[in-house]
Amino acid sequence: MDSSPPSTPPAPATEPLLPSESEAVGRGTHIVWDWNGTLLHDIHTVIEATNAAFTELDMPTITLDRYRELYCVPVPRFYERLTGRLPSAEEFAVLDSTFHRHYFARVADAGLAEGAAELLASRRSAGFTQSLCSLAPHEHLVPLVRGHRIHQHFVRIDGSDSSGPSAGKAEQMARHVRELLVEVRGLTPGRTVVIGDALDDARAAAHVGAHAVLYTGGSHSRRSLQEAGVPVVDSLAEAVETAERIAG
Repeated sequence: MDSSPPSTPPAPATEPLLPSESEAVGRGTHIVWDWNGTLLHDIHTVIEATNAAFTELDMPTITLDRYRELYCVPVPRFYERLTGRLPSAEEFAVLDSTFHRHYFARVADAGLAEGAAELLASRRSAGFTQSLCSLAPHEHLVPLVRGHRIHQHFVRIDGSDSSGPSAGKAEQMARHVRELLVEVRGLTPGRTVVIGDALDDARAAAHVGAHAVLYTGGSHSRRSLQEAGVPVVDSLAEAVETAERIAG
């Protein structure tokens, strides 16, 4: 569940991630990966943390299927769908901080999605570029990515650096792509594909003129994802194959 980051904004991702980042050349399709629910298979961690938070706050627990039907960004709207009432700013702050406390206590046990590491390494070896754009707090995101030993496959990693509940990924994606256009020679939005697990990923892609492919292994049901009108797939291998077909 991507929601509000900590109150002290971390520094943006400006350090080189690949040794030759300043000379990166866009070849074929550039993929912008989402993290939670896409590369990181953490949906069960999210459900456990959500239910732990709900139990602590005397709220009814939720099943995975119901979560996938209701989850949306901005996250306060998810709580409105769940309870019938939009939480106040104060209520959301409590919900959000309680969820993240339980989530970060468990996330070290979450692994990468099936085939993720191999796909990333294969694309990089073949000379294709890829980056990571997530609403997860930047100060938590980068250590997790490095801990899974996949950071070297990205020309850029950007987590959230704003405080308060996120309104969605569109503006962050715009900043991410602006930096990519400087860092990756030959890259264009039309040859860029966002791969994510949420309707918000498709909206963010459309906002910057990129394509999108949505993956069913994360926060949304297939039925929900199909509302976006973009390809919906059941594996990351299929996501990459589809991405290269529609924008290569």
